[in-house]
Amino acid sequence: MEDDFRALVDRVRASLTSPEEIKAYASLLHLVRDRTPAARERLARVLVAPEQPLWARETAAYVLGSTGDRRAFETLVLMLNYRDPVRCVTAARALARLGDPRTARAAAALATNPVRTHYALHPIRLLVELRAPESAPALIATLERLLDARDHHWPIARACVEGLGALGDPRAIPVLTQASSYPQLTAAASAALARAESHPKAPRPSPGG
Repeated sequence: MEDDFRALVDRVRASLTSPEEIKAYASLLHLVRDRTPAARERLARVLVAPEQPLWARETAAYVLGSTGDRRAFETLVLMLNYRDPVRCVTAARALARLGDPRTARAAAALATNPVRTHYALHPIRLLVELRAPESAPALIATLERLLDARDHHWPIARACVEGLGALGDPRAIPVLTQASSYPQLTAAASAALARAESHPKAPRPSPGG
């Protein structure tokens, strides 16, 4: 967590523009480093207190989530689908550490949401990291939709293909076969197919067929 937290601190500090913000952030970091139950309660209040700046909510959610405090869950899920990719990365890392059983369902809902496809990259990657029961079905559904759509969103489709390759789930064989016919996905889909077809539960050709 230390390297990730240091990167978060450096990024947030660079975005602050007034002495008041810098002072407020120093106070927040003091709470983070306190590590007492009372400090954790104050961090949790940052998540729900009105008029808190986004950087404060992000920092508090990351710290609480990374230490397994499930009060950070809702804030982290909101940031996982945020328009700023760097915040999505931070949220995904904290959610992966959080250990909340709701995480995979939330990531699957974000990854499969057709009106948020542009922001699906980090939910997809989180699903792959979690290897939850929801992971492969969500990636399969998203890839099927993108292959059939007018706008294929190639970076998102490629993330689905690569994720399915990492998961090696034989249920993905039909959609990976379809994906391999698209030049933008052929190499990644062929590699993913090889992994899926090597799974012990993958269907085997009938003798002589």
